[in-house]
Amino acid sequence: MHDRSEGDINLGDARAAWQRDYINAETRALLDEDERWFLRQALSTPCLNVIERAEGIYLFDSAGRRIMDFHGNTVHQVGYGHPRVIEAVTRQLATLPFSPRRYTNRAAIELARRLAELAPGRLNKVLLAPSGTAAIGMALKLARHATGRHKTLSMWDAFHGASLDAISVGGEAMFRRDAGPLLPGTEHVPPPALASRFFGDDGRAHERLADYIDYVLEVQGDVGAVIAEPVRWTTLETPPADFWPRVRASCDRRGALLIFDEIPSCLGRTGTMFACEQLGCVPDMLVLGKGLGGGVFPMAALIAREDLDVAADRALGHYTHEKSSVGCAAALATLDVIHDEKLLERSRMLGVHGLDRLRQMQTAHHAIRAVRGLGVSFGVEVTDAAYAEALMYRCLANGLSFKVGGGNVLTLCPPLTISQTELDAAFDILDRAIELDALG
Repeated sequence: MHDRSEGDINLGDARAAWQRDYINAETRALLDEDERWFLRQALSTPCLNVIERAEGIYLFDSAGRRIMDFHGNTVHQVGYGHPRVIEAVTRQLATLPFSPRRYTNRAAIELARRLAELAPGRLNKVLLAPSGTAAIGMALKLARHATGRHKTLSMWDAFHGASLDAISVGGEAMFRRDAGPLLPGTEHVPPPALASRFFGDDGRAHERLADYIDYVLEVQGDVGAVIAEPVRWTTLETPPADFWPRVRASCDRRGALLIFDEIPSCLGRTGTMFACEQLGCVPDMLVLGKGLGGGVFPMAALIAREDLDVAADRALGHYTHEKSSVGCAAALATLDVIHDEKLLERSRMLGVHGLDRLRQMQTAHHAIRAVRGLGVSFGVEVTDAAYAEALMYRCLANGLSFKVGGGNVLTLCPPLTISQTELDAAFDILDRAIELDALG
C-alpha cells in the first residue's frame, strides 16, 4: 500500500512554500532549535509551526495567528483547556499528583467503573495505560493468554500505533518499511475500504471479504484474534452494515477474539460513545485512547469481557503511569462534560448539518469525488494527493487546520463543543479554497 495515508508530507515542496510565506524569523529559529535536539522521523520532523497556546477549538501560533483545529490528533473531543477538565486535574495535582503502581486510587477505580458501564455488551473489565499503542499491546497479550494462540489477523493499510508489536498488526508501509523482522503470525487481509479492488465491484465485495476472513480463520485454525479499526479513521470509511456482524460470527465459529481499535473514534466523535455501537457488532475487547485524557493527559484503556480476566499471574501492562491519578481525573471530567453538555446529541446534530454542507460543496465542485460523515468527523475525497496537499496549505493560510489521509482525503475532526457558526466558518474556508481553482 502507499505510505502517505497516515498524514501530510513533512518534507514536501508545498510545506516549504507555505513556511516561506508564513513562518517569520523568530519562529524559524525555534523550529531550527527543535530539529537540533529531537531525533528526526517521518511525519513529525521538521515541525510545521510553533504553537504558543490552545483554547476551545483554536490553536494560537508564535506569530499570533488563530487557527481552527480540525486535526488535533483527535484528542480534543471537549476542546482545549475545558474548565472542568483543568479544574479536575488541578485539584488532583494538589492532593495526589502520582499514584505508585502497587497502589490504587479513587479516581482510577471510578474511571474503570464508568468505562465498564458505558461500554457495549458484556465489556466490563478494564486496564488503563499511558498510550493507545500500549493498550493495543495489552490486548494482543491478553488474546494470547485467553486463547492459547499467538496468531492475529488484521488489515493491510490499518494503523494501530507505532511500536513494534503495533506495526506488526498494522499495515502502514510508512511504519513497517525496513523495520526488520516483526512479530510472527501476524496475518493480514485487504481492508474493507479496498474490498472492491480485490473482490469485484458488483456490490458484493464486502460479502466476499467477510467470507475470505472466515476462510483464513478456518484454514489457519490457530488465529487468536482479529484486530481492526471498525471505521478506517484516516479516510473515514465504514463498511456495509452486515460486514462486522459477519466477521463477529466467524470469530465465534473459529475461536478467535475480535478486538476493535477505537483509539481515535471513541467518546462521541461519531455521534455515539463508541463507533461500534452503530455497526451492530460488539467486540471481545475495545481499545480506547487519545481523547480519553481530555486533551490534557495521555490516557488509554482496554475494556474486555469479564470472562477474559484470565491473566492474574501474568503482567499484561505493568506501566508506571497505569493508574495515573491525574490522568484518571482528566478522563472522569471528560466523561462528565460529554454527558452534562449533551455532546453526543450535539455531535449527531452538527454531523447532519455538516454533511449537508459538504454535499452541497460536492455538487458545486467537480474536484470533490466523495464526502463522508460520522458525527462531527468528516471526510472529503478529492481528485489526487497533490491537490489535497495544496488545499490543506491553502486552508491553513486562512486559519483552518486538518489532516490529509489516504493520500487524497481531507479529514476534518473538530471538537464536539464547536458551534454551528464555527463549523460553517471552517467549511466556508474550505469552499473558498476549492473555488480558487474554478475561478482560475
